[in-house]
Amino acid sequence: MKFVKRHVVKAVMGVALVCAFALPAAAQEMKIGVVNLPALIERAPQTKSAMDALQEEFAPRQREFQAKQKEYEDLAAKAQKDLAVMGETERRNAEKDLRELQRELTRLQNEFQEDLNLRQNEEYGLLQRAMLKEVQDFAVSQGYDLIVGDGVLYVNTSVNITDEILRTVEANYQATSAR
Repeated sequence: MKFVKRHVVKAVMGVALVCAFALPAAAQEMKIGVVNLPALIERAPQTKSAMDALQEEFAPRQREFQAKQKEYEDLAAKAQKDLAVMGETERRNAEKDLRELQRELTRLQNEFQEDLNLRQNEEYGLLQRAMLKEVQDFAVSQGYDLIVGDGVLYVNTSVNITDEILRTVEANYQATSAR
């Protein structure tokens, strides 16, 4: 019985040693990468293209706001200059016109900013989805087992693949733009 126990213990120890050496070897074969998604989105050519399109989309409204602002400044300067020679009724009417123009200017500015923020958030969401798809496609094509993003507290530069993916994103963008 002692003989059998010794052989069982040796067999268990042998299996344990084989497992102990096999696990790190298997773990070393796993291909893992880390991506800084915010940096990828910030540096992607699609981001600049989307921001330029937004700028173009909102340029007419920006010009309208600037024209209203100039109108307000001109009216305020004229009222300030003519204040001494205005009658009581004229002064009240000028102040009323200035207040109404100021309200309209504030309303235009608020609407513009809200609409711009909404569109920027929409575009950012589209960019996020597109970049996640690019990362997934890259991972599959390069044989990665695991790609980690946000929430990483430390990463060795050897597993950070953000620049590699950025090069792929740029190439894909150039290929798409060339069509």
